[in-house]
Amino acid sequence: MVANPLSARFYTLLEREVQRFVRRPWNTFLPPMITNVLYFSVFGVILGTRIQEIQGFSYILFLLPGLVVLGAISNAFENASFSIFHGRWNEYIHETITSPLSYTEMVLAYVLSSAARGVVVGVIIAVIGAFFTPVGVEQPFYLVAFMFVVSLLFAALGIIGGLIADDFDHLTVMNQFILRPLVFFGGVFYSLEILPSLWRTVSLLNPMVYMVNGVRYGFLGYSDVDPNAALAVLSGLTLAVVALDIAMFARGYGLTD
Repeated sequence: MVANPLSARFYTLLEREVQRFVRRPWNTFLPPMITNVLYFSVFGVILGTRIQEIQGFSYILFLLPGLVVLGAISNAFENASFSIFHGRWNEYIHETITSPLSYTEMVLAYVLSSAARGVVVGVIIAVIGAFFTPVGVEQPFYLVAFMFVVSLLFAALGIIGGLIADDFDHLTVMNQFILRPLVFFGGVFYSLEILPSLWRTVSLLNPMVYMVNGVRYGFLGYSDVDPNAALAVLSGLTLAVVALDIAMFARGYGLTD
């Protein structure tokens, strides 16, 4: 069945998933707000004033795009993985997989709703950052494009996480032991230019480098990597992961075991 993104059933599932996190704003949006106020206060103001400018930017301004990416992808991943796993755990996801929705429509609803949460959280973090330092947007097209692509990618990865997790501890393990190391070695807190050539080359294997630098290019007009190549690679990777999500749904992986 070919997905019809305008079908009422698709919008019904999409609305349900959006309402799921919008109904609890204090649980959804307050934690990243508090966390990023602390990040900007400690790393940006207290420590940042003692760090030299990076590529002509104050440290707090250089830090801001990375924190926006960190918040967006963390929330996109957590939303999708938790929603899928919670549905499996409480067995109400059967109502979705036995509905007239195609597998493509199901996956798109989960991905788009989770990506929406990631983008909203990213915007909130950027607004918080604006209270600490003047924030501009040098390349609005790239900023919007990278924000959507990275949020979609991690929402799609979150679906895989939700399907393969055996319990709630597995979701925490994936976030803490896979996502966090990639983020912290992905150029959120530093420029690749300060690394020795060997580690700079190794860092290019980390997909997070392209996400952080893509959003940084949108805000600051500066990037350690080619933003066009990064956007093309990330877009292709996103399509591949969404296709994998659809294939897993079609096979009933984690849904009918």
